[in-house]
Amino acid sequence: MIEIDELSKNYGDKKALQNLTLRIKSGEIFGFLGHNGAGKSTTLKSLVSIIQPTDGSITVDGLDLVEHRQEVKGKIAYVPDTPDIFLQLSAMEYWNLLAAAYNLSEDEVSDRRNKLVELFNMGEHTDETLASFSHGMRQKTIIIGALLSDPDVWILDEPLQGLDPQAAYDLKQLMKAHAAKGKTVIFSTHNLDTAQQLCDELAILKKGKLIYNGSVNDLLAQNENESLEDIYLQMAGRQDGGHLVDDIEGDNHE
Repeated sequence: MIEIDELSKNYGDKKALQNLTLRIKSGEIFGFLGHNGAGKSTTLKSLVSIIQPTDGSITVDGLDLVEHRQEVKGKIAYVPDTPDIFLQLSAMEYWNLLAAAYNLSEDEVSDRRNKLVELFNMGEHTDETLASFSHGMRQKTIIIGALLSDPDVWILDEPLQGLDPQAAYDLKQLMKAHAAKGKTVIFSTHNLDTAQQLCDELAILKKGKLIYNGSVNDLLAQNENESLEDIYLQMAGRQDGGHLVDDIEGDNHE
């Protein structure tokens, strides 16, 4: 169980996150939806201690994040919103770095690493640098590193971005299997189909505020005969977007 209580983050006068309160249960896939700047990455980075919130608290399995930071971090795997990190390292060097960070021996990680490398078709690239990789290959390298320790909680910020269809499918299967073991997957996405396909529960953020928390099915039931895309845009989008498109297209044809 992850408990987020009245979490806020300010950058000067800008309120990136405002009084967010959520309960994320073990054994579920929990998704964050929202436009760019809605507060999704701010929330996830607060959960993994990259960002220090202005106010509020986070508790993981009864442990306060501030008081038990190292113990909580040991429970978490994190895939950031960009794979452009540690570019000077080879894939294998990066994975060894992550194993060392979790105090894992070669014997403890070799079998799982080999299976992940095979799954994501990275076997021929383990000694190549991340700088030489495409965006998708960097993303697969970061995902493999995050999952090496098989921690209880996966926190994935736009994890499917840049992945080829096979890798995206395989990661989604891994997410489902992890939750089926009674563990937790938290991820952000812009893809509504992915949210509908994967999420047991989701949170929709708009300008740092929570505007919906519940299941996709409940959201659809509350708005009969409407697509998830239409519902989402009515809640989180710009209501005059259609008029602006008409204006732009009209200008182009004058």
